[in-house]
Amino acid sequence: MSQQQSVVASSSIGNESIHSVSPLESPRALGGDNGSIATTPPKVLFLVEGNTDIRFVTGLSQISSLSIAVPARAYNESGLKHRIAASGVSLRVHELPSGRIRFQLSSLRYLIRHAREFDVILCQEVLRGALSGTLAGKMTNTPVISYMCIAPVEYFRCRYERRQSGWLKTAAGTAVIRTLMYVNGKLASRCVALGPYLIEIARRYCSRTVNGLYYGVNTSYYRPVSEVEKSQLRTKLDLPRDAFIILLSSRVSHEKDPETVLRAITIARSRGLPAVLLNLGGGYRDFLSMVRRLLGPEAVHWVMARPAVHPMAELAGYYQAADCLAQASLSEGLGLSPLEALACGVPTVCTAVGGLKANLEGYARLVPRCDPDAMAAELLWVSENMPAARAQALAGRDFVMRAWSRERAFEELSGIIESVRRWPNFSK
Repeated sequence: MSQQQSVVASSSIGNESIHSVSPLESPRALGGDNGSIATTPPKVLFLVEGNTDIRFVTGLSQISSLSIAVPARAYNESGLKHRIAASGVSLRVHELPSGRIRFQLSSLRYLIRHAREFDVILCQEVLRGALSGTLAGKMTNTPVISYMCIAPVEYFRCRYERRQSGWLKTAAGTAVIRTLMYVNGKLASRCVALGPYLIEIARRYCSRTVNGLYYGVNTSYYRPVSEVEKSQLRTKLDLPRDAFIILLSSRVSHEKDPETVLRAITIARSRGLPAVLLNLGGGYRDFLSMVRRLLGPEAVHWVMARPAVHPMAELAGYYQAADCLAQASLSEGLGLSPLEALACGVPTVCTAVGGLKANLEGYARLVPRCDPDAMAAELLWVSENMPAARAQALAGRDFVMRAWSRERAFEELSGIIESVRRWPNFSK
């Protein structure tokens, strides 16, 4: 089956969708008058294996002449198609057949045909989808960047820990993942890894690995609010006014550990903390089912779960209305949700694992893996020492502004793309 083009724009050329640039998200907004955006932006194809974040897509569209190739089913069902149409950003969307094998074959066929039309191919992650990109790049002499935002082996092994796969499947899957990382690492012009923890992993497979900030944090949008504004937000969002609200914004996935958060809050409530938990995510119904299964039906009285909200228009208000963010993980590449919470000056309690430990030490309250008692103790500490907890979070905001701002994220990515565009095989 040939690729199918997205029909979400008001105008089209041939069978490619064209989106206009929103005045609120013009390229100058990221680069400034003397920013890093070239007069003639590079032609970039972003190859998406599954779903991707609208914040990354909009940022890419501002530093490049962007096209994306994405599985049709995920593009439609994830809501990305609607968000792109609503954003007004300028890009072309190529919808490819869905399904692992069909997407693998169709993406490779599409790239072999069209890779020469682009200055750079940017691959989401470093596994199956990236293989189509690196093979086509090699065949057509087109520079390829792979972007690593998760720890593939570590995440996959969490399925075994959760008894979602047996040891044989885990061993075979681990071997396949490592092979894909090795091959893609050898073929890619550059690998960009999200933060210090993932850089260490990526460099085992690709010596040309550099640091990336993904979509960063918009610190003008994610910002602290006063107590008056916080109270008004709780009213607006229909949240309890007097409770200690703990936000869990992560999706339900095998590498996350919402069970520890739930057990920790149960312990904290038994010690007098009037806590409620708010979960936002695409799998919020699954989350509620897990709550009932783990804690019984009475827990739904202090657990709220709602669908994921738009991260560029609605999400900040939920951080600002919360008293604390809690994120427990079995494995974590970085953890952008804690960075967004800290940018809002919201105290944050996280598992000391992977990128969370490497990136947040000193700014978040870190606890051992799978330890609800330790997490409960930190939640109670935050509630009893709010001025100190808030001061620590505001120090975290300063850190986010220095190291993880959205402007810096795309300025640096623009430089990486430009260097690969000019010197595909250059290695520092």
